[in-house]
Amino acid sequence: MKNVVVIGAGTMGNGIAHVSAQFGHDVVIVDVNEAALERGKSTIEKNLARQVTKGSLSEEQKNETLGRITLSTNLEQAAASADIIIEAASENFEIKKKLFGIIDAASKPECILASNTSSISITEIAACTKRPDKVIGMHFFNPVPVMKLCELVRGQATSDETYATVRAMAVKLEKTPVEVQDYPGFISNRILMPMINEAIYCVMENVASVEDIDTVMKLGMAHPMGPLTLADFIGLDVCLAIMEVLHDGLGDSKYRPCPLLRRMVAAGQLGRKSGKGFYAY
Repeated sequence: MKNVVVIGAGTMGNGIAHVSAQFGHDVVIVDVNEAALERGKSTIEKNLARQVTKGSLSEEQKNETLGRITLSTNLEQAAASADIIIEAASENFEIKKKLFGIIDAASKPECILASNTSSISITEIAACTKRPDKVIGMHFFNPVPVMKLCELVRGQATSDETYATVRAMAVKLEKTPVEVQDYPGFISNRILMPMINEAIYCVMENVASVEDIDTVMKLGMAHPMGPLTLADFIGLDVCLAIMEVLHDGLGDSKYRPCPLLRRMVAAGQLGRKSGKGFYAY
């Protein structure tokens, strides 16, 4: 598992590349956009510098980590020498279907294909390849260098060997792996997203203000941040996409996305990344 390819230079992709390189893997970050690649590399440099300032990493280790990271816009070329490819592209099945078709054809037969999807079926992703036994979900949490959890999602055909190999890698990255079966939302989002969705219903129905809803969950339930702050942090479009996966996959009305959530996404009010969500940024 020496050579790691990460597809996507965004928040999750650069975080996965960061920890992979920090713990000794040679990493290629692939993105269609060169500017996105440079932004991703810059984010990694800033986060490593922060670790040096905090004393958790030496200057030498920082430089060694950066030296293990290369950037590329050529997915087929990068995939050819990979031992594991971790896809961290948009939470959209059609995009993932296309990407997994490309990497399945371009990579060596023993290469493991992983997805950082937060809700999309690993079984359906694996069905787009000729190696479903080597496809697995590797769901990291944001910010990746800080958060210790990694959900390892087994598709219908994921082999024990693939699971054991990826679990060992997660442990090497100093993550705590949790084995999850392939059902909509896995564990984390099946529990988290309905809570966020219900908080949005409370806003829509004028039960309380945004600030007071968050305060109740912070002070009453000891959450580090309120559900509406968290929704803004995740991105309201991502929250909506996951709720739609839950609703479609489980067919239960309790997973129906709040109409206010749909309206805010339609208006482009996506949270932090757009400058406005439940709060202004």
